[in-house]
Amino acid sequence: MIATRNLDLALTALAPAIWGSTYLVTTELLPPGYPLTVAMLRALPAGLLLLLIVRRLPSGIWWPRTFLLGALNFSFFWAMLFVSAYRLPGGVAATVGAIQPLIVILLSRVFLGSPIRALSIVAGLAGIVGVGLLVLTPGATLDPLGVLAGLAGAVSMAFGTVFSRHWAPPVPPLTFTAWQLAAGGLLLVPVALFFEPTLPSLTAANVAGLAYLGLVGAAFTYLLWFRGLSRLEPTAVAPLGFLSPVVAILLGWGVLDERLTPVQALGILVVLISVWLSQRAQLAPRVRPARA
Repeated sequence: MIATRNLDLALTALAPAIWGSTYLVTTELLPPGYPLTVAMLRALPAGLLLLLIVRRLPSGIWWPRTFLLGALNFSFFWAMLFVSAYRLPGGVAATVGAIQPLIVILLSRVFLGSPIRALSIVAGLAGIVGVGLLVLTPGATLDPLGVLAGLAGAVSMAFGTVFSRHWAPPVPPLTFTAWQLAAGGLLLVPVALFFEPTLPSLTAANVAGLAYLGLVGAAFTYLLWFRGLSRLEPTAVAPLGFLSPVVAILLGWGVLDERLTPVQALGILVVLISVWLSQRAQLAPRVRPARA
């Protein structure tokens, strides 16, 4: 049982670890200034490809649920993420978004009846501190709209995470991933067309970057993510997202020759401890109040 759970955790953790490579791929391989268009091209082709593989569409109540989940996990989340990234320094945006596991704890209590464990709260707060040490700079400034967008994105992803488990789709994770990616990509089409200019002619590097973000960074990773949500509690899955900034920092250091400071090294350690604490919290027995 423990071995199976550890395998599920390891496979699920691969998703945010791979998401940590998004910054490197975006900055090195994609044309700048088209975040919404790139998000749409990341989700829609991958979703349509998976639909061709699974050959199954939603039915009944799963049509509105699929588009709602597609918006929460992709369309609205990515849009708010980009607004936050444009209006805030990257470190502030990442730190604001790191509040998501704490929101998941609250939503899991409301919708799933999961207990609120003190150790989970401590782990979530430690994760926020660790991300702050990783990415915040002394000159970081706050923009109210950017902060609100970052919080809205965190709330959106938290609702998507909890509802993906709460509704328990009657299909395999691959089909569930195909539905959400396609729906999220379709919702992003009018937004990208309205707010951004047409993409320039794509180079081979651009195509390679988009293929990686779509096939690996979206289709493969979200298959692992939704698989994990079908087997593990959302309060165990959400803190794994702290691994994304860790991988992003390490790739910048190892591939782009960026400097890794002692404070960032401490941040990596704090993040890893927070993830470990969050998983220890899930193994703690529930404390039931004594009856009078």
